[in-house]
Amino acid sequence: MILVTGATGLVGAHLLLHLIENGEEYVRALYRKQRNIEKTKALFELYKKGELFSKIHWIQGDILEVPTLELAFENVTYVYHCAACISFNPNDEDQLRKVNIEGTANIVNFCIDKNIKKLCHVSSIAALGDLAPHEKEVNETTEWNPEVLHSDYAISKYGAEMEVWRGQQEGLNVVIVNPGVIFGPGFWQQGSGAFFTSIEKGMPFYTYGTSGYVAVSDVVKIMHLLMLSDCNGERFALLSKNYTYKEIIYLIADKISAKKPKTEAKPWMLHLAWRLDWLFSTIFRTKRRISKHSAQSLLNSDTISNEKIKNYLGYNFEEIPAYLDRILVHYKK
Repeated sequence: MILVTGATGLVGAHLLLHLIENGEEYVRALYRKQRNIEKTKALFELYKKGELFSKIHWIQGDILEVPTLELAFENVTYVYHCAACISFNPNDEDQLRKVNIEGTANIVNFCIDKNIKKLCHVSSIAALGDLAPHEKEVNETTEWNPEVLHSDYAISKYGAEMEVWRGQQEGLNVVIVNPGVIFGPGFWQQGSGAFFTSIEKGMPFYTYGTSGYVAVSDVVKIMHLLMLSDCNGERFALLSKNYTYKEIIYLIADKISAKKPKTEAKPWMLHLAWRLDWLFSTIFRTKRRISKHSAQSLLNSDTISNEKIKNYLGYNFEEIPAYLDRILVHYKK
């Protein structure tokens, strides 16, 4: 029996479909609210695989509510931990740490207690290390520097990884994947999906900051392959390619016929923006739109290597432009 947490999110929902399509007969999916299941069902229908949805065994539970996990882990042998809180709002620090660190600790503890054969944890490139002066490219061995400014989200995902490594030290077989920005259909109002809606509405600025991007189909395929392999105690950065924000915005804008931003956001503009945003949110109690770290990340030019996973599995990532062509058909609908 396979257990998937975060089964109503972008990665979890696609993972369920991939597992069922590839012959996994006993797949259990954790959900918190009944209405969230409809998101996953809609995704199956989007791919015209609605008949496979009934093969999922749904169970209500919460990674923060230990008693609900007792039933969820019954007869489970493999666990894919996809559940996480994703936010770059500084006001969500407590929630990020609670869900991502404490929630992962609970999953790890149950895996150890129930003698789970293997745990696959979905982390993020945000939890990778920080380049030293002599280094040119971030990879899985790049060391985390606590003196460098990190977002609360990055800190929480790094803390979650520490819980997974603790589990390995206690005898649990583990593998961690660190995806870049994940593109995929069906979740247009959240995560990377909101990126498309923002570009369609019109983005006034671009930057030359860099990040890694990957198709959700590649992420779930690799997760499944790693779980079927003898891999243990390894982490893998998952990305097809590094793009500057200008490049990715222009690429998507071309494909959805949206207006392209003409102005580069200079460092001084971003530094002013996050300070004004903080001031307005403090006075008017509005939601933060840009933090100090967000402003800094928009200027970060570090590139990330995907050589480890390509060499380990002999894997070829799907090209982002071609993948966008496929999924944006659904977005336009």
